[in-house]
Formats: sequence, structure tokens, C-alpha cells
Amino acid sequence: MLLLFALITFVATNAQTKKITVEDIYNGTFRTEGLDELRSLNNGKEYTVLNIDRARETSQIDTYSYQTLEKKETLVSSELLEGVSSFSSYTFSADESRVLLATDVEPIFRRSRLGLYYVYDIASKSLTKVAETKIQEPTFSPDGKQVAYGFNNNLYVFDIDTKTTKQITEDGVKNRIINGITDWVYEEEFAFARAFEWNSDGTRIAFLRFDESKVQQFSMDVYGTELYQRQEVFKYPKAGEENAVVSLHLYDMATATTSNVDLDGAHYIPRLKWMNDSNRLSVQTLNRHQNHLRLYAVDARSNAANLLMEEKDEAYVDVTNDLTFLPDDSFIWTSEQDGWNHIYRYSKEGPLMNQVTKGAWEVTSYYGYDAKKDRIYYQSTENGSTNRGVYSISSSGRSKKELAVEEGTNRADFSADFTYFINTFSSATIPPRYTLHKSNSGKKVKDIKNNQAVLTKLSNYQMGPKEFSTLAINGNELNMYMLKPADFDPSKKYPLLMYQYSGPGSQNVSNSWNDTSDYWHQSLVSEGYIIVCIDGRGTGFKGRDFKKVTYLNLVKYETEDQITAAKKLSELPYIDEERTGIWGWSFGGHMATNCILKGNDVFETAIAVAPVTSWRFYDTIYTERFMRTPAENPSGYDDNSPFNYPEMLKGNYLLVHGSGDDNVHVQNSMRMIEALVQANKQFDLAIYPDKNHGIYGGNTRIHLFNKMTKFIKENL
Repeated sequence: MLLLFALITFVATNAQTKKITVEDIYNGTFRTEGLDELRSLNNGKEYTVLNIDRARETSQIDTYSYQTLEKKETLVSSELLEGVSSFSSYTFSADESRVLLATDVEPIFRRSRLGLYYVYDIASKSLTKVAETKIQEPTFSPDGKQVAYGFNNNLYVFDIDTKTTKQITEDGVKNRIINGITDWVYEEEFAFARAFEWNSDGTRIAFLRFDESKVQQFSMDVYGTELYQRQEVFKYPKAGEENAVVSLHLYDMATATTSNVDLDGAHYIPRLKWMNDSNRLSVQTLNRHQNHLRLYAVDARSNAANLLMEEKDEAYVDVTNDLTFLPDDSFIWTSEQDGWNHIYRYSKEGPLMNQVTKGAWEVTSYYGYDAKKDRIYYQSTENGSTNRGVYSISSSGRSKKELAVEEGTNRADFSADFTYFINTFSSATIPPRYTLHKSNSGKKVKDIKNNQAVLTKLSNYQMGPKEFSTLAINGNELNMYMLKPADFDPSKKYPLLMYQYSGPGSQNVSNSWNDTSDYWHQSLVSEGYIIVCIDGRGTGFKGRDFKKVTYLNLVKYETEDQITAAKKLSELPYIDEERTGIWGWSFGGHMATNCILKGNDVFETAIAVAPVTSWRFYDTIYTERFMRTPAENPSGYDDNSPFNYPEMLKGNYLLVHGSGDDNVHVQNSMRMIEALVQANKQFDLAIYPDKNHGIYGGNTRIHLFNKMTKFIKENL
């Protein structure tokens, strides 16, 4: 028996002969299958999925039965559409008689897109083009007869049956006035691009207007392939500078008139949402410090705004998408007011009715409310901050049920009538697995997809297990994972590479399936490196105080935690304390830079990709949320800005940036370069022409990560 076990172990070990390469990662070798653009149909009995044939470059929307999981029909296929080779996303009209298809889509910034859009009528199988030019954020009216959209900073409404278009705003001008589409900083930091909403009966459209006249312009060269480069110029408000003046307006479809809503001088308007009552609009506003949020109810007949509720915080109040109006327009809200993110229920008039969830854990997603059964569905960290489970509870906060709580990450998509949900599960050892469940009990009905083929493929590669634990650092138990070589020998010494992001409310240490960074880490592990990731103070899902302790001092405590952790890890007998590195991207690049400077007795090597090097260069909404303005908090900005102490560099430093980064401007790296030059400090540099914050496109990622691999091998 012992001999058999040894033989099995030998065969398994030797089967893992391949080493993961950067080319494997970015050529799709480990791509998993999913349920793309999953939608539940109104009947609650069927759902639709976008199926794309990459080889033939075609796409189609297929309908499936929840009960049997069998395909029932193809609603629309690009192969049968004249002039449309494929489409990348779709949206149903409210009655599901029509589908809006997105084609030829191109990104503008992180969330904004331009594209050609078509309305497909399911019964007549007819196709109608919404506009001859590329447009933004097309949205069906509630009756499905019209589509509102943005074009050239103005709003338009297209009538599908008459094929006529009405322009409803006239004053839009690039880099000055925007109607119905967010400006750069709203899109990036409040996470939405469409700033207009139809009311419930389609008689009005509420929209935001951005006056950018006083916002400073940012420009960057786009080198392209022509003889002369061109400049991309857009409005970007940096910390402490002027923001766009934002105002709220209501357009009346019957009278073709626009009215203004007075919101008492609100600095930010981060959310609009119509209630079920077509005359009532909810509006969230924030002061500039973002520590005082107000929720208003606007009467569209009089334009009067009445305060429903408000939240204040000594640091800041997070903006979410969790506001949900129940049939009587009472509403669900999530808040950190008791120190953890939980669900609250408020009356139609605003007073708090009750706190629905409680405990030293966080609600991480709100899924919806079933009025017939009085059940609220949500995701939370009740099974551990690195895990996610799915639960239901009554609106009174009683009768909680565990629906999907297997250790790992569970995420639910519910049917329209809440009879079923499709659970997406993954963990550090199990790729995404899709299963059908009953919503009332969580009982699994059927398996849908399991991505076993990826596991089979990975069995041929050298992979180190991801070991989860905690590390006691600076008075806190910090979540950590470690990757060791498959042939790990505790009597040997291994170089250590730490990876982190560390931004406010973020999480890197999660019990979920691999992303591209994980695969790259595995390629390094197969070369004899140990990888460690630690979520320090300021990261998320461990309560308000843990997250907001970094307020006014971004990267100070986060840097201290990584340096202290590196020192503690170096005490392990199998870690070579003379070979410690750290890397990160964006906020993580700032962290990696700070660590090799302030921790120059600990770190020998660092890679900073697209790093912030001074919060003075970053945008108003993000930076001031955590730091206030530079005038109010100059030391908070400057004491942790690495180009103010470049002389501290002792180790090997690789700095990477895309010249077309509209988010963290290459200015950050240029200032760091100049500081290092004047301090006579040698370093390595890579600038990727015209690449944005993601630094991708063609072979870019392959080139970048091969460069990073070479740098690590030569310097750590």
C-alpha cells in the first residue's frame, strides 16, 4: 500500500512538467467558460445567454429553461442579420419584445463606450439602426418604443416605429458642457457613464448637466503612426482644483421642455434613480469632503426636493448601487453606520424602519427583494472575510437562510420571480463552477458548467498551492496567502516576492479562482520564488475602522504594514532575507515605490507599474475622499510622495508606465524619473507608447510581463 502511494505521488509530481509562460497566460491557454450576459426573462422560467463563436466571429442570444437547463431557442443570431457580423452585448425592452444590440463598440475611458446600435424586433425579426454615427449609452423607454442616447455631449431620443430622432439638449460642447453623460472624474470614481434616467411611465427623463468651463485641461501626446503626433485634450480636475458644476434637470416628453431642480448647492450628484411613482425621483448628493450624503425625493410636478435621509461620517461615506425601492416606495439601503456594511430598511417618507442585517461581517452585494415571500437576498462575508456566501433574510431581519456558503466565493444571479438562482462558485483550487439552485432553500437542482477542462490542463503544469493564513502586524491580524514551489524544501532558502494593491476598501487575498497575476506568480514559483500577498490596513471587508484608519494619510500605514510583514517573513527559516522584492500596479505601484525607499533595509527589488507618485496629481473625487484637499492636508500629500525622498533608493527598481494613461498620468513617473536622476540613482524604465492605465493591446502584456520576469530573475 505504501509503495502504491509513493508511485501515485511520483507520477503526479512528474506529470506537472510544464512551466507556465507569459505567452500561455495572455494567449488564452487558461481561459475559463462562463455564462456571458446572463439575463433572466420576465416569466422567471427562462434565461438568456450571449454565446460567441470566436472562430467564426459570430454571436447569438440563446434562451434556456431554468427547470431543464436545455436550450429552447435562438432569439437572434448575427448570422441572420444583414450588415451586422456580430454583437457584443444586448439589452431587452421592458416587455422583452425588442432587443438593443451593441456592435462595433470602442472604449473611450474605463466605462464609457461608443458604438453602433440596432433594435431587433423579435416578432417581426426586423432590424432598425438607432443612429448612423456611433453613440453612447442608448436606453429603451419603459414602453420600448423609443431609445434615448448621448451624442457629442447632447441627449437625443429616437422613435423606433417612425425612425425619427429628436434632440432634447442643444448646448453640449466638448470640454465645456456635457448633457446626460458623466465627465471623466464621475465616470472613474462614481463608476457610471450614463447620467440620464427614464421615469417609470416614460413621460420624463432626468439628466445631469456638467459645466466643465472652469476645470483645468489635461493633455497627452498620442504618437500613433503618422508623421506628427496629436494631442488628446480633456478636462481632468486634480486634487484641490475646480470640479465641473453639476446640475439636475427634468425633460418633459409631452411639452418638450426642460426644468431645473434646486439641490441646495450640492457639490456632487453621484446617483439618480426614479421611484415606482413616476412623479418621484431620488437623488443622492455629496459635499466636497464626501462625508455628508443626502438622499432627496424630488417631486417632478413641482421640482421640489425633500430630504429623505442623510448620512455623515468622520472620514467619508461610500456611494453604492444598493438603493432599491420596494413596491410602496419604501426602500432598502446599505450603510457602515454601525461599523460594518449592512442592510437597512426605510419608509417611503424617510424614517428608518429597521436594520435588517447585523454582525461583525459585511454585506458585499445586495441582490434584490421578493415582495411575495418577504425575502431579501444578499452576499456577505459571514463565512470569513476572504470568502463570500449567499443568504436570504426577511425584511424584519429574521429567518436568515444560508443558500450557498461553500468555502470560497459564491455569487448569485436570481430569476426574475426569485424561484431560482444560478450560483457561480470558485475558490483558489476550483475554477468557476455554475450550478442551478432553488431560492427558497438553496438546494442545488442541476450542474451547468464546471470548467474541469482547465483543471485537467493545469495538471500538466507546475503549480504551487495557495496557502491562506493571517499574520499579526502592527496590532492587526492581516489576511495573507503564500505560494511555494511544488517541490518546496523547508531546509532551503527561497527569495521572496510580495504582491499587493492596498487601496482603500480593496482586497487581493480572496478565496477565488486565478486571475492573470496569479498565473504569472505561478510561473515565478516554478522558478524557485515564494510569493506572498498581504492585505494591510486600509483594505476592505474587515469593518469600517480597519478600512478608514488610513484617512488623511494614504500609503503611510499601508507601507508600514508591508515593510513590517517583510521583516517578519524574513525570519522564517526558508526565506532568504537578502532577496526580498515587492511589486504592484497603480496604487500598488505607489506602494512598491514607497516600500523600496522607506524600507530600503528590507527590500532589495521593486517593480512599480503605472504608479501614483504624488496624490497632488490625482483626481479630486478619489483623492479628496481619502485625503481632503492639498491646502487642508499638505503633509498628508507630501510626506508619502516618493519623489520627495529619492535619495533613499538602494535596491533595484523598475518603473513602468503607459504614455497614454488618462487615469494615473505619466506625469507621475516623469517626476519620479527626474527626482531619481537628480539624486544620481540608477533604475530601470519602460514606457509603453499610447497605452492606457491597463497597458494592454496586441503583444503589450506579453512584452511587459516578460520584461518583469527578466527583471525579477536578474535582480532577486
